[in-house]
Amino acid sequence: MKTDNNKRAVVLGIFIVVGLAIFIAGILTLGNQKKTFEKKVTVKAIFNDAGGLHAGNNVWFLGVKVGTIKKISFIGHSQVEILMNIESNAQTFIMKDAKAKVSSDGFIGNKIIVIYGGSENSSPIADNDVLAVENGLSTDEVLATFQENNKNLLEITGNIKLLSKQILEGKGAAGKLLSDPVLANNLDVAVAGFKQASANAQRLTANISAYTARLQSEGSLTNDLVTDTVIFSGLKSAVAQFQEITKTGNEVTENLKLASKNIQEVSTNLNSNNSPVGVLLNDPKAGNNLQLLLANLQSGSKKLDENMEALQHNFLLRGFFRKKAKQEKKNMSDSTVVSVK
Repeated sequence: MKTDNNKRAVVLGIFIVVGLAIFIAGILTLGNQKKTFEKKVTVKAIFNDAGGLHAGNNVWFLGVKVGTIKKISFIGHSQVEILMNIESNAQTFIMKDAKAKVSSDGFIGNKIIVIYGGSENSSPIADNDVLAVENGLSTDEVLATFQENNKNLLEITGNIKLLSKQILEGKGAAGKLLSDPVLANNLDVAVAGFKQASANAQRLTANISAYTARLQSEGSLTNDLVTDTVIFSGLKSAVAQFQEITKTGNEVTENLKLASKNIQEVSTNLNSNNSPVGVLLNDPKAGNNLQLLLANLQSGSKKLDENMEALQHNFLLRGFFRKKAKQEKKNMSDSTVVSVK
């Protein structure tokens, strides 16, 4: 009897020990999964809207879980303070200027806090640091945005439906283009013309490029003008000479203009009755008088010759004229002898 009680006590003790071992192993396993026994630092973040967060939610950094939410408390009437336990092995990668925002684990998953950003020039976070936050849209705001977008989408689809109906009915430019074969043919002709013009432009561009290449080839006139300093100097000298010739030509032109002006003035005076020559040229009466005067002078000269002939035969002057004739004859003979010598 006593032996049976001892056996029962031993079995019970074994069961108790095994149970305790399983319980301790379970606690250690869960603690390892939740990282309960690891060293942590506590940081804060103050949000205007917690967005459904609660204690125990995860904290992520670069897609890796680095801690959990320890406590959520209110500050005043419009802000929420969230305490987060961050694992010490991730502490050195999260900088003081990093930011925190409320997100979700998947599209409809649990709410989480995501830490992002931070510069290398900043220092790692320390215990009781306060992170800057980004207040994102709440679920209600997102749903309201979706509803507004749905209304806009409905209006857009209605407009598309109306537009497609008008096109099928042949209304508007697009409808006429689809329903009128003449307009479609004209459009095809226009497109073909544009293609031909584009091809011509391409050929023109190629020709210009080839011509430019020939101009730049060595030995050509343009290349020599650009690169040969001797030719350029000669061309410059020729231009200077041409400018000088042009200047001289301008002076000649001015002189010709002045001469033409003087000739015009002389012509005007000749055509005018104010000058003697103009009177002779333009007044018939004056011309007749001049002819009469010339006729009188000729007649007077003839009578004067007759009078001189009569004087030579006059006995009073006959000796004078003979003496004069002998003297003239002697002078002529003397001049002849001098010329012969």
